[in-house]
Amino acid sequence: MTLHGNPDVRVDLLLDSFGARWPDIRDAASVAVDAGFAGIWTFDHVDGRVYDAADVLECWTVLSALAAVVPDVALGPLVLNVGNRHPGVVAAMSATLQDVSGGRLLLGLGAGARAGTQYAHEQEVLGLPVRRAAERRMDVARYVAEVRRLWQTPGFLRPNPEPPIVVAAFGPKMAELAGRTGDGINTRATHPHLDELLAIARTARRGAGRELEPFVVTVFTEFHERWLRVASPERVRLAERGVHRLILFLGPPFDCSRIAAAGRLLGA
Repeated sequence: MTLHGNPDVRVDLLLDSFGARWPDIRDAASVAVDAGFAGIWTFDHVDGRVYDAADVLECWTVLSALAAVVPDVALGPLVLNVGNRHPGVVAAMSATLQDVSGGRLLLGLGAGARAGTQYAHEQEVLGLPVRRAAERRMDVARYVAEVRRLWQTPGFLRPNPEPPIVVAAFGPKMAELAGRTGDGINTRATHPHLDELLAIARTARRGAGRELEPFVVTVFTEFHERWLRVASPERVRLAERGVHRLILFLGPPFDCSRIAAAGRLLGA
């Protein structure tokens, strides 16, 4: 999975749960799996006002329900805010979901909100601090280490296999952290410095002596036809950069006929 030029970019779907209801997500996910999408993801938010919705379904509850009703595909949060849940709880949650899903979890983790963003308001409503960038990076590094420690601790459920920890990174310092401590990186497919971020992550991985371990490169962008075709310039660009998974966002109301039609373009 560390090779560059990977021609097999798997295409996943992120079902935006802001203002959505479970039957809608369940049905859209089932159609997506039948259509050939390789994974289903959700956002981690609890306040619908983050995106001007009345409410939002909680991420991990949705993923757990999907694990029981949607077969075969990867499942993941994009991404869990490390400030929202104690690492011990996430260690147990992720091991349990790995058991329920039969080993299909990709554990996305992120540093939480920057001050002055709509995400910061959500943390404030929850009574959580909005930390500075350096503190948030340290939080993620500690969190990754603690989750892994607890997976090995007697009395805690040990996931089999341990799910890859995919760290969200939009700047060079988080990219370095993802490469050094994580099992993968997530960033925007259209990031203007995508090559730089991936190079930083891979260099950090070599520096940590982990270059022989699998490293999952995931990117996200909007749901659009140009990202579906293998031979499109956008998909070729991602394959050349060693991207493993492309995650396309789709918001409610979910048009299942559109999802099915998109599936017919996958591999074209």
